[in-house]
Amino acid sequence: MRDSKTPPVIELQGIKKCFGSGDAEHYAIDGIDLTIQAGEFISIMGPSGCGKTTLLNILGLLDGSNDGIYKLDGRDVSSIGSWRQAIIRSRQIGFVFQSFNLISRLSIIDNVALPLMYKGYSKTKRLEMASNILKNFHLNEREYYMPWQLSGGQTQRVAIARALVNSPSIILADEPTGNLDSHSSHVIMEELSDLHQQGNTIIMVTHNPRLTSYASRVITMLDGKIDTDVLTSKSTKSKKQKKKKTPKPKAATARRQKKKLDKKAASSEERL
Repeated sequence: MRDSKTPPVIELQGIKKCFGSGDAEHYAIDGIDLTIQAGEFISIMGPSGCGKTTLLNILGLLDGSNDGIYKLDGRDVSSIGSWRQAIIRSRQIGFVFQSFNLISRLSIIDNVALPLMYKGYSKTKRLEMASNILKNFHLNEREYYMPWQLSGGQTQRVAIARALVNSPSIILADEPTGNLDSHSSHVIMEELSDLHQQGNTIIMVTHNPRLTSYASRVITMLDGKIDTDVLTSKSTKSKKQKKKKTPKPKAATARRQKKKLDKKAASSEERL
């Protein structure tokens, strides 16, 4: 049972997002309530236009809602200023996009180091941190390549490295394998799975039902609302792994005491 003193990492109450006005008014998000605990791997699915990406943008503070409450680690961030939202994004949230969003004129290491500029690090420190995280993704030999010199899978791994360079607790992934072949998709999903096992909260939007096998929870959306919200076998296995098997000291102690008594008895018989 979850500790009642620990707030959910994300809590949405009645979130709405409307585009247009009058006859053209359209609710991309229509009254969503959602609670996400730290360490979950959530896959969000649904047809095009159902509101998946809009929801992800709201969660990442890239877009605001028209109504409702958004709590991040127990703090209401629904109506805070854009400057404070930017600080929260730089500290807590990492983004992985389908289109990679690397800057073509910058080298790989400079692309990864870019988010660190907003934290006041020196250039030397930024490059050092970027280099270290690229090593984790086996890309250190390509630090000074340009984005166009990499394969699609390598480019997406660079995008993940950039998302992680600030050590965020939440990773938002919008169709992270949408532009990749099956082999590269598998590699990227294994990377995200490893991050989940390390304790990161991952929220992924996807059209690919096969990718839900990596998630601990699958949410489907329809017409701006949550249609289904299901825990997967991954969630069950994760809970079982957390339960530690404790030995039975009393039984073990009793066996040892019995052996000692038997030895004493045998020794006494020999003396007699």
